[in-house]
Amino acid sequence: MVRVVATGVFDIIHLGHVHFLEKAKDLGDELVVVVAKDSTARKMKHEPITPEGMRVELVQSLKPVDRAVLGYEDDMYKIIQEVRPDIIALGYDQQFDERELKDELSKRGIRADVVRLPHLDHDLDGTRKIIRKIINWHTVQQRLKDLEGGGKE
Repeated sequence: MVRVVATGVFDIIHLGHVHFLEKAKDLGDELVVVVAKDSTARKMKHEPITPEGMRVELVQSLKPVDRAVLGYEDDMYKIIQEVRPDIIALGYDQQFDERELKDELSKRGIRADVVRLPHLDHDLDGTRKIIRKIINWHTVQQRLKDLEGGGKE
């Protein structure tokens, strides 16, 4: 049985997440997804919109996912040591240096291959793209309302 680990924030689930997890699952028999804690998301990416507990539950509900777990704040390798994957799947945009990651895994006695998955391009493949689209839509709607006189008190 080949166990694969994929990690991420998974804030506002979108097709980029789904495609990443499908490709990660294709690498083995079992997919364990490590969801970043809110504090880690703040440090590494952005203020999460969806709280960590909800993000874990949402990820767990996705078809390719066998198990979703919350990562640790203090040591990102701690959960990897617990899960003991055969493969760690990295998303195309994750900021990990594969060589450094492999070196640290080796130091900790973790024998896992590291695989960088390709980018599957489509319009709304990132949380920030979705947020920008919502903001742009709202801005246009507000301007239309103002032009029609509906925005004045």
